Order: sequence, then structure tokens, then C-alpha cells
Amino acid sequence: MNLLLVSGSLRGASSNSALIRAAAQLSVPDVVSVVFEGIGALPHFNPDLDGDPADVHVQRWRDALRSADAVLFSTPEYAHGLPGTLKNALDWVVGSGEFLYKPVGLLNASAASTYAQASLHETLSVMMAEMVPDAIAVVPLATRPAGPRAVLQDQPAVDVITSVMTALHRYVVDKQT
Repeated sequence: MNLLLVSGSLRGASSNSALIRAAAQLSVPDVVSVVFEGIGALPHFNPDLDGDPADVHVQRWRDALRSADAVLFSTPEYAHGLPGTLKNALDWVVGSGEFLYKPVGLLNASAASTYAQASLHETLSVMMAEMVPDAIAVVPLATRPAGPRAVLQDQPAVDVITSVMTALHRYVVDKQT
């Protein structure tokens, strides 16, 4: 299974990005993980600019989504909502259909970020993504990680991330049979 990992944060020391980068380093049987690093390069969404050919960054985002069997997000919450950069990335694929029936999981580095998780869940559901209930989790970080290595040294965090990735894999396999 090809799993696309996406952080909703552009911050260098982001806990959510640390989760995503740690997930990319975990060995989960039959899962190939790729981190998408380009949401900050996407232009501001404007339907008038969504033509053929698409902007190179938009095309790269769409291609990454198309080649993924499932997508795993981890995002912070800003002012009870999604970071603008992540919402912008999603806006670029509302009409092009990359999330149509795509299995999706959500990680969260803070149990207090309930609004962002709910907003992301709602947006992806409207886009017809298949939200995988067993692949939605808060990761109990022992401390604020300085990076993926710190996350990988936190066994309860590793267990949750591995469980989420395994649930996505199981869902994709079950869907194919």
C-alpha cells in the first residue's frame, strides 16, 4: 500500500510534522510511506487559475494524491480551525476528485485540537474521502518532540501511529477484496 503522509503545519518544530516524519520511518508490513512536503508551495486557490495545464505545484500535489492508496494527515489547530495552508491544499483538489473514495486517517498531536480534527474530517467527508474510524487518533506524546527521533523514542506514540497505519492498510486490503 502506498501511504501519503501530510502535515498541516509549516512550522519547523511542529509536533504534527514530527508525527508524520516519524510515521515515514516506521516499518509497517506492506506499507510504503511518502511524506508530501509541498503544501506550502501551492499558490492561493483561485478557480480562475485552475486550468490545463495546472500549476506545477498543484499538479505535483494531485499526482501524489492519485498515486496514494491512502492518506494520513496530522495537523495543528489555529483559532479553532485548520491552518490556512492545509485548507488551501484541499481547495485545490475539491473539483479534481483525488479524494473520491480515498481512505484517510487523521493523527493529532494534541487532544485539545478538536475543532481542527472535526473541520478536517468534515471537509474530507464532503470531498467523498473514506474516513477510516480506526485510523483516527490522538497521539499521547510524553513531551513536545524536537523531531521524529523523539517521537520514535516514545513507545506509546509509536504504538498509536503504527496502529493507525495498520488500520489504513487493513482497510485498503479489505476494500480490494
